[in-house]
Amino acid sequence: MHLGRIIGNVVCTMKDPALVGQKLLIVQPLDRKGRDKGRPVIALDAVGAGSGETIYWCRGKEASFPFQPANLPTEATIVGIVDSVNIPS
Repeated sequence: MHLGRIIGNVVCTMKDPALVGQKLLIVQPLDRKGRDKGRPVIALDAVGAGSGETIYWCRGKEASFPFQPANLPTEATIVGIVDSVNIPS
C-alpha cells in the first residue's frame, strides 16, 4: 500500500468496456511525511475519493481485487481515504 493525494481526474471517450462507469483519478504518491514522492499515476477509484484527499492505493495484481468477481484491467487502485497519519517519534 502507498500513500497519495488526488490531484486530478481523467476523462476518456474510448476505453475498455470493463472500465465503463469506473472513475479514473490522478494520484500524486506521497512519502510518510506527506511530501510528494515520484511521478503521478492514474488509478481506478474503489472508494469514492475526491480532489485533494489523502488516500492509500495499491498496485499490481492486487489492484483488481476490490472489484472481484469482475476482472478489471488496472495497475493501480485507490482502496482507502486517509483521515490522519501518525508517525511515532
